[in-house]
Amino acid sequence: MERNQKPNSGPGSAVLSVVVPIFNEADSLLSLLTELVPYCLDHKWMLILVNDGSSDETPAILKDYEEYPDIKIIHHKVNRGYGGALKTGLLNADTQFVVTIDADGQHELSDLAELLRFTLEKDADLVVGNRGKQGSSGLYRNFGRWMIRNFAALLMPVHISDLNSGFKLYQTKLVQRYLSICPDSMAFSDVITLIFIKKRHLVLEHPIINKKRVTGKSTINTYTAIQTVMEIINIAMLFNPLRIFLSLSVLCIGFGFVWGIPILLRARGVSVGAMLAIVTGLLFFFIGLIAEQLSAMRLGLLDTNNDHDAPCDLLSKSNRDYHEGSH
Repeated sequence: MERNQKPNSGPGSAVLSVVVPIFNEADSLLSLLTELVPYCLDHKWMLILVNDGSSDETPAILKDYEEYPDIKIIHHKVNRGYGGALKTGLLNADTQFVVTIDADGQHELSDLAELLRFTLEKDADLVVGNRGKQGSSGLYRNFGRWMIRNFAALLMPVHISDLNSGFKLYQTKLVQRYLSICPDSMAFSDVITLIFIKKRHLVLEHPIINKKRVTGKSTINTYTAIQTVMEIINIAMLFNPLRIFLSLSVLCIGFGFVWGIPILLRARGVSVGAMLAIVTGLLFFFIGLIAEQLSAMRLGLLDTNNDHDAPCDLLSKSNRDYHEGSH
């Protein structure tokens, strides 16, 4: 299909929406859209392109695709972050499934159909595209991914090895349910996966092809990793705060006894330091109990709000976001 040829199909029968967050990716965007647009149209999928306040030629490139009926183009006036762009795109999806891919051209388009097939076959709620060791980003970033995954595993059970893959396929209604507690930063990819796991949805992995970036430069850095760790702690505090505070409590109380008992056995009285550690451990324990109750209340409100929100409410909100943010 020629780049400026207008398709005849309408959006009514689509089963999948493809969301692409874009921020200053003009160097790779044109070549991506040249392949992605006809691929989505041939499969009768919706394509949602979210320009996250780009300052390069991205708006001009997207302008050529504004008249396509199966393509939604949304412009953020200011940069909201990777997670913020994904939220906008995901809220504007009204198909049964929605998949997110990056705009850097590193994903193989044939994997879109493969992940959809795998999702339907397994009746999965979330399928994560596992990049394996393809298109390696170097020892430093690979170590960062390993560290984040293992840190998350300390706080909650994690069976997914590629948490921060940007290639994910969701049940649309489920992912829209949890967007309000997801961050706007790069940590979105890790956090949304952990939320699905913690809420006991079926989360699976499927291998994908990950090509090396040809043009442009990644915005992921050490600060991104620190942000991700902090967001994982926030999610752990939301879903299972007692696990954190109980660990601290046991550590402090154990240290107090190990420090104080030898002093007590030598008839030198009670160690002030040991008593301080034990009291601190007890405080952590009681704070953990309070945090657990607050967490249960907050999650209860989240579930209650989602039960009362009809699908049309989400569509109404997404339509408002679309009309307010487009053009």
